[in-house]
Amino acid sequence: MVRKILLVEAIVLVVLALGVRFWLPGFVEDQLNQVEPHPSWAVSSEANALHDSIFVADLHADPLLWKRDWLTRSDRGHTDLPRMQEGGVGLQVLTAVTKSPSGQNYESNESNSDTITYLAMAQLWPIATWSSPFERAVYQGEKLADWEARASGAFRIIRDREDLAQLVVDRARGEKVMGGIFGIEGAHALDGDLAHLDRLDTLGLRVVGLTHFFDNRLGGSLHGVSGEGLTPFGRDVVRQADRRRMVIDIAHASPRMVEDVLELSNRPVILSHGGFKGVCDSARNLDDALMIKLAEHGALIGVGFWNGAVCDFSPEGVVAAIRYGIDLLGVDHIALGSDYDGATRVLFDAGELAVLTQTMMDAGFTDEEIRKVMGENAVSFFLAQLP
Repeated sequence: MVRKILLVEAIVLVVLALGVRFWLPGFVEDQLNQVEPHPSWAVSSEANALHDSIFVADLHADPLLWKRDWLTRSDRGHTDLPRMQEGGVGLQVLTAVTKSPSGQNYESNESNSDTITYLAMAQLWPIATWSSPFERAVYQGEKLADWEARASGAFRIIRDREDLAQLVVDRARGEKVMGGIFGIEGAHALDGDLAHLDRLDTLGLRVVGLTHFFDNRLGGSLHGVSGEGLTPFGRDVVRQADRRRMVIDIAHASPRMVEDVLELSNRPVILSHGGFKGVCDSARNLDDALMIKLAEHGALIGVGFWNGAVCDFSPEGVVAAIRYGIDLLGVDHIALGSDYDGATRVLFDAGELAVLTQTMMDAGFTDEEIRKVMGENAVSFFLAQLP
């Protein structure tokens, strides 16, 4: 009898372990990264022809966080390499998410909880990642390198302007190759140690987000509790990133932190994914006056594809936010900032990006405006700012 009970308990443990390994990660991603049901988007032959001629670039996506082979087609999430190829994406900033608070919201979050710990455990990441944001960033950077190694030339990490210039040439020749720029979503990934930039630099880190949904050692988050600007450590990180020609990303930064960055650094920054309060009065968005200051500093703004950024996440709603940004800041300061795979709900995934080209055409955008927003602005920005 005892032996039978032990056998049953052993079977239950095995089933639970298999569930954690094979079922739970997919279930979690299915719940968090959804493409809302919709009819097939109608895209004309004219819009398809224009879209196929555009170098599409996007400033923010988080597929590095999830347990699936991004090089193969998936029915989960918003991106994978095949869908990116179908959507014409030539360049994507791919960020390491290393900490997220429990009950995450846009208004106010404490820093004393972390759901990524449980996700790292459930996805069987290395034990070192279970307690260290830095090790999580390293692990995701190594995952990016693995994608490059296994992609048979279809995906490459962009580390400097020469890499990007070659990518542009190769795609113009008709090569189906996509580039990825490695970023971190919140510099709490440094674990308070400036020397950790060295290790991440070797992995190709080129975009440094300062905060995420909570205040950290660098300063205040747009969704934290302090509202403070850059701390002394935050200033050191910005200076060191500037010396390495890493791009500072102020998405999720408090207004005071944004002001401090603009005073401290002469280099333009990005707001990789967000929206405009004038069209979507959400706590996720900075006010228009500060967005104007960012543009005057040379910033590039990535317009998001989800409700919290644009309030209406239909193609028409996203394009309305893009139009508002162009009218407010000028076309040269607007780009795509999807936040794909970032625990968001969207109405079109990476394979359906031609619907944005169609919708911009329908809204009276010029071909030049479409080309700039869909990718040329991002390419020009990184060609100027990368090492």
